[in-house]
Formats: sequence, structure tokens, C-alpha cells
Amino acid sequence: MKEANINEQLSILALTKVQGLKVAALSQILSVVGSASELFANLSDIHNIFPGISPALVAALSSKTIFEDANREMDFIQSKGIKIHCITDDSYPYRLRECCDAPIVVYTLGNIDLNPKHVVAIVGTRHATEYGKDVCTSFVNDLACSLPGTLVVSGLAYGIDVCAHRAAVASGLPTIGVLAHGLDRIYPGVHRNIAKEMLSNGGLLTEFMSGTDSLPAYFVQRNRIVAGMADATIVVESAASGGSLITASLAQGYGRDCFAFPGRVNDKYSIGCNELVAKNRAALVTSAHDFMAAMNWKPISRKKQPAQPELFPELSDDENRIIELLRTDSEGLQVNQMVIELDMPVNRLMPLLFQLEMKNIIRSVAGGRYRVVFST
Repeated sequence: MKEANINEQLSILALTKVQGLKVAALSQILSVVGSASELFANLSDIHNIFPGISPALVAALSSKTIFEDANREMDFIQSKGIKIHCITDDSYPYRLRECCDAPIVVYTLGNIDLNPKHVVAIVGTRHATEYGKDVCTSFVNDLACSLPGTLVVSGLAYGIDVCAHRAAVASGLPTIGVLAHGLDRIYPGVHRNIAKEMLSNGGLLTEFMSGTDSLPAYFVQRNRIVAGMADATIVVESAASGGSLITASLAQGYGRDCFAFPGRVNDKYSIGCNELVAKNRAALVTSAHDFMAAMNWKPISRKKQPAQPELFPELSDDENRIIELLRTDSEGLQVNQMVIELDMPVNRLMPLLFQLEMKNIIRSVAGGRYRVVFST
């Protein structure tokens, strides 16, 4: 397929601005006419092409306003280095194209390959627990070791979404944040910094033009893209209802694999995952190894790349001792245990733990324990 030329891109942008046209109708129009530019070039013959078309839709297609909006958007796109991917383009995500409600155009910002060999969607609650964040980070780290280059897709939301993006950036995996608004803003604003970091190896994607606010309905639309772009969707934590369960349901509807990490039966934010598994709507997964085996994905390399103490020459001898001790227990150790094992007074230990946590080498977890961020 040839990349759409500027005229075709403008025509597609104009078509998306026609009021009342749903995604399925847009796709049907393009399948009948062949291209958006052909449609607008033959508006005088529109009644023969689409018998029974409503006068209101004909008027909307004939409006000059839609092309004025399209030209403004094209100016914005060109000024910001944004790329347009029309559904007929080779660069368009082919997995998404297979979905019946795929958008006819998506916009991307960053350094993005939308069609790598492996794509995983990782979603979950906005109220992620330490357990959920730890599971998410460990999964992404292990995936990076076994299948470098795997694309991680999520929604740049609070909780599990942003945890997945951050873990991907830290481990060197490409990652894409799918937005429920235009590329002229970032929501939530506190994720602006991680969004910038993602641009060098991945980036941002949306179906919405600039100036589009993040309305509640648009988040569901966003979720279908997250599910549709991926080979499999993984739910890390979810309450009994929520957006991640919607994404899982959409993935199932597209015939994609769906997985869920289990949690304790009385944990609020594990109810959704446990029910997905119990009702056979998702396969249980506990590690990247489980997931890859279920997907029949062969590891490129199983060599681990942990953050070993020797990789941090700037650390003191005491800091290295703490790390070496914590690496002996994957569940982490409490302060009183470390005081005994290290023969170090607590007033000397606590400042060292704080410094290591600020350097993102260790993390405090439930039960007053500390553990290394990367385990061997």
C-alpha cells in the first residue's frame, strides 16, 4: 500500500470531523469509495454511490468547516512533528486494523514502530497497591530480559498504567501511551515527565485531534485501541468494575489473548482479576515465563541483567552491604532483621535505606520491609 498523500490525509481529517459519523460508518464509506479524497471529489454523485443517504449527512460532507478544521490540524501536526497513520497506510498498526471498530486515522508523537513482532497491553486499577506495582515492574523487567524489543502499550493513567510505562522505560522496552484526548495536552498532567521520556523509545498515540478534551466516553474509546493494538492484554490489578475490565472484554471480543495476575481473595483491587480467572475470561499468569509459554513466544535471551551492587561504584561499602543482604531474600527484610544481620545501629541504617530508595535501588514494601528493585 502507498502512503496517503497530503490531499488524502486532509480528506481523511475532514471526514473525521463530520458530525454524526461513527467509526464503523467511516470505515464502510472508505471501503465503498476507496479513499476519502475520492469521496469528496465525487460529492455531486453521492446519491448514486450511497442511495438513501440523508440530506443532513450530505450537507455535513459539503461543509467548508470540516476542511478548515482539517487544515488547522495539519498545521498543528506539521509544527509539532506529529505523524499521521491512515488505516490504508503500511505504518498503521496492522493488529488494530483487524478490529471492526478501528479508527480510520491515528496520530503519533515520538519514535514509534507500531508493528513490532510482539506487543503486550498492560492495564489495571488507578489505585495500584505496592503488590500490584511490584508485580507489574517485575513482569516488565523479566520480559525485557527474555524478549527485548517487546512493545508495552497502556493508557498513561494513574496506577498500573503509568507503572507499566515507567518499568518499560527503565528496562529499555519501547512503550506507547494511548491517549483519550488530543496531542496538545497530557492528562493527567503529573505524567508529563514520563511521557517525555517515552518519546525516545516509543511515544504517544491518539485518534483525537488537538483541542479534544478527555471526556469520560473517550476513555472507553481509548481502551479499544489499547486492546486492539496488542497480541495479548494483561490485567495486573482491578476492582470488581473499572476500565481495565472493559479493556479485557474488548480484547476478548477481538479474539486476543487475555491474562490476569491473581491476588488475595479479600483484596479489593484483586477482585476483578480473580473473577476474570474464575469465569475463564482470562488465563492466570504469575510471571513473564508463564505468559511467554502460554503465548508460545520463544525467549531471545534468558540472561538476566540485574542492578548488581558492582554496577553502582559510587555507593559506599555500607550501601553495598545492604544491597547484598536484601538480595538474599526476594520478599524483602524488615529493619530489625537488617540491624541484626548487618550489625548496624538503626540510626545509622535508616539514612542509608533512605538514600538507596531515592536512588531507586531499593523499595519499601508492605509489612515495613525493604527489597531491591531488580532481583537476580
